[in-house]
Amino acid sequence: MAHYYIGIMSGTSMDGIDIALCEIDAVSCKLLDYEEYPFPPPLKKHILNIITGVTTLKEVGELHVKLGHLFADKLQQFLHAKKINSQDINAIGLHGQTLWHEPEGESPFSMQLGDANIVSAKFGVTTVSDFRNMDIANGGQGAPFAPAFHKFLFSKLEGKVAVLNIGGMANISLLADVLVGWDTGCGNVLMDMWMQKTQNKAYDKDGAFAKSGKVDEDLLAQMLNDPYFQKSPPKSTGREQFNESWLASFLPIFNTIKEEDIQRTLLELTAKSIAKDVNDRGLSELIVCGGGAKNSFLLERLRALCECNVIPSQERDINSDALEAMAFAWFAYKRVHNEVVELSSVTGAQKNSLLGAIYG
Repeated sequence: MAHYYIGIMSGTSMDGIDIALCEIDAVSCKLLDYEEYPFPPPLKKHILNIITGVTTLKEVGELHVKLGHLFADKLQQFLHAKKINSQDINAIGLHGQTLWHEPEGESPFSMQLGDANIVSAKFGVTTVSDFRNMDIANGGQGAPFAPAFHKFLFSKLEGKVAVLNIGGMANISLLADVLVGWDTGCGNVLMDMWMQKTQNKAYDKDGAFAKSGKVDEDLLAQMLNDPYFQKSPPKSTGREQFNESWLASFLPIFNTIKEEDIQRTLLELTAKSIAKDVNDRGLSELIVCGGGAKNSFLLERLRALCECNVIPSQERDINSDALEAMAFAWFAYKRVHNEVVELSSVTGAQKNSLLGAIYG
């Protein structure tokens, strides 16, 4: 009997809401359909203002509900367009929108907003959300979670393989006998910020603007000197670390550098911080997915810097855009079957956990 699960994911970049329909069993996760819906620009701006500014409990509560309705509305569009009956869906995995991720603070937590009650109520389907905080409660980072799914999905590949997901942040999964993975640092987030600030564009298509500039080695060295890049795994990060304030700390240098040279330096920062974590690990292959896999110049730099074969996930018959949403469909499958997710070797948790709260 077929088991159908839906994963809904909006990442750090907030460039879109990804919805994936998957057929899942104990040994496979097959993508049946996928769609990306644009994230409403006014809502993205509002969220970024909350992250970087001052907010109220009322504002956070209202945003939680607004995002719940947004995810439900996009899911309704998806089901209608694909002619899918919601009653045929076993469960929905709703990641929610991350506002803040602080697993090493005085009171560790990870906050994702988007009320799963609204999604469950609208469709009458079991919805799983709040995936990260049980891992944190057990002493883990609560991220990255992708490595567990990457190991499940790519388990049949031969050689020493790693999977690199480049979203707003970048994370890597080393598919060894003992699974390890971590956030290497900034992925697209700083490049996107600089494009929005200077070119009024959401992102640098194919890295064209970066390619028109040259690396400022002094600026790059200062950025790479950030303590996060020196930390050993387990480690995870987000906009609370790599944000406009972080960029602003380099503004005195920015004032003497061309805009395209800063963009080129930010791209090199992403590429070099990834290569630093990849090299000397004896990898045969690095499979790249996420929005960064579409940046041809970034891929070019990764191929130049990494001591292994670098390929986009499409060459392994995996839709790069859909991979994160597929992962949360799989996490929903694991939760409703009461199966722990083997992530402690990645996150540093004291034990593997049941991940996610069930709604409906």
